[in-house]
Amino acid sequence: MTTSAYNKPLPEVTPEAEAFWEYCKQHEFRLQRCADCETVRYPFALICPSCISDRFEWKQLSGQGTVYSFVVYHQVYHPGFKEDVPYAVGLIELAEGPRFLSNIVGCPLDQITVGMPVEVSFEDITEEFSLPKFRPAKA
Repeated sequence: MTTSAYNKPLPEVTPEAEAFWEYCKQHEFRLQRCADCETVRYPFALICPSCISDRFEWKQLSGQGTVYSFVVYHQVYHPGFKEDVPYAVGLIELAEGPRFLSNIVGCPLDQITVGMPVEVSFEDITEEFSLPKFRPAKA
């Protein structure tokens, strides 16, 4: 675990997202899956957007996906990111369907491409939070 002070904004833990963050602390990438139609959904919701069911489970996903889109930030928008610029943020199309916004790490920024296979990894930032990030998939 990271023991130094974390000076970036922390995620807001809503009731719908509480279980997600608990699983992330265990380095498990889980999203809601409808118990009736089996749609994997993100963002988190109380009802399924496909069938309107309120029944769901937290499904462990493969953590695999591809870069759907990305941007490289060169400007500091929050003081906590001063040491990180430039850094990449990507919209990851997960193998199970939904798209997930996260950092792309573990490779030179000029090697990130749309369609690049990626996999989830976790960064332990505080005792309470581990952030899911995506790195190039191992061959």
